[in-house]
Parts: sequence; C-alpha cells; structure tokens
Amino acid sequence: MSYPDLQITFLGTGTSGGVPMIGCDCVVCSSTNQKDKRLRSSILVQSEKTTLVVDTTPDFRTQMLRENVKRLDAVIFTHPHKDHIAGLDDIRAYNFFQKKPLDVYVNKLTEEALRREFYYIFSEKKYSGIPEIKLHTITDKPFIVGDIPVIPIIVYHLKMPVLAFRFGNFTYITDANRIDDEEKEKIKGSKILVVNALRKKAHISHFTLQQAVDLVEELKVPSAFFTHISHQLGLHNEINNELPQNIHLAYDGLKIKVPGE
Repeated sequence: MSYPDLQITFLGTGTSGGVPMIGCDCVVCSSTNQKDKRLRSSILVQSEKTTLVVDTTPDFRTQMLRENVKRLDAVIFTHPHKDHIAGLDDIRAYNFFQKKPLDVYVNKLTEEALRREFYYIFSEKKYSGIPEIKLHTITDKPFIVGDIPVIPIIVYHLKMPVLAFRFGNFTYITDANRIDDEEKEKIKGSKILVVNALRKKAHISHFTLQQAVDLVEELKVPSAFFTHISHQLGLHNEINNELPQNIHLAYDGLKIKVPGE
C-alpha cells in the first residue's frame, strides 16, 4: 500500500491533569520553559489532501486556534477517557464553516461514552448549533481517511483496550502499559514511534520512562518521541539529555515530517 508524506503536530503532550497541574508549585509546574507546559495529549495528522485529529481533549479549542487549523476532515478516538474526548463539542465550528457533518471514527467502547457524554448530538430532536458527526466504527481492520491509510493497533491501559494507530511510517500510542506480541508486529517497520511515558516511577496503567525506552529498542524503531507526560517525570531538558540519541521527549507544538512511500 502506498501512503503520502505526512506532517505530525503535537497538539498536547501532557497527562490528564496537564502541566502545570492545578495547585502545584513543583519545579516542573513552576518552570518558565515553554516545553514544560503541556496540554492534554493529542496529535494533528496532515497530508496535502487530508487533515485529521487523534482525540479531542479538553484543550481542543485552544489547540486548534494555536495551530490555526482552518479545515478538519475527521477525528479518530483512541479510548473513552475524559481527557481524550471532552473537547468534541467544539467541532461545531468546523460544521459551521465546512457546512457538513464531521467524520468521527470510534470503537464500540468509545461510542458508548460519546452517546452518554454528548447525548444531545444523538437526540432525535436536534436544535441549532449542536455538533454534527458521522460515526464510523473501528474494528481491528485497516481503513482510510481521505488519502491517509490507518492501521488500528490494540494496546492495553491496565485492562481497558485502547486503540493505537499506524499512519504509514508513523505509529502513535497513548495510554498504554501492555502490548501483545501480535499487535507489536503491526508497529515493526515504523520509522517513527510515539509512545506514552508518564513518569519514572511505576504506574498501574501507563508505561514508565524506562519501559517506553525498552519498547522502542525492542521494536527497533529508528526514531521515537514520548508523550502523555506528567509533571512527575521531571524537567523537559534534563530528561531529554538522559535519553538515547534517537529518542526525545515531545513537546506541545512540535512538528515532525514523516516520509511516505
């Protein structure tokens, strides 16, 4: 399968509470370095023809304005936790200017959450100005959004199945602490891997920094970036300097080019 050149923009790289965290005056939350200021985790994936977002965080509006995203073709959701779905209401602006529903890709678990949290979107009696979406169900089968091929990868957030995605040579994983061998095979061959690395201390449902490094080395991916970072990990520059040369902490606003084939 051929796929286009892509640009990936990190809309947010923080964990559910963001960085700085409300009420915290630790060294990370007090940092003046912009790379230590992290909105909730999401990425923008763009080809010449297609623009999609993975997850709509509580910071979605701020992220879209910051990156000046005038057109959006689709939203793809990883899982139903609030820090990944809460911004869905703000797709209304794209409905208004594009004059059509927005394609939204979900698995059954996330669809249940959307129908519960955004019940008014699915109401038979619709009032003016509510978000308009066209739902597509994700299984384990590859699909295409515009000209961007997407391979779903099932990872686990403790016991919850979460969808990671491979877009051509690029794989994005958030909110995971376990990946079965069969699913790892879908990642192999990626040129760039993004994976969550919450902190150094063990966590019940997220990879630690060392576990994330071990995963990159196991899969032999040439370049990697870490996301879904908490204030407990440490200062961006200090942690970045501890990592192998081919691995970096991502930061909000970072843009990377992914060659197609």
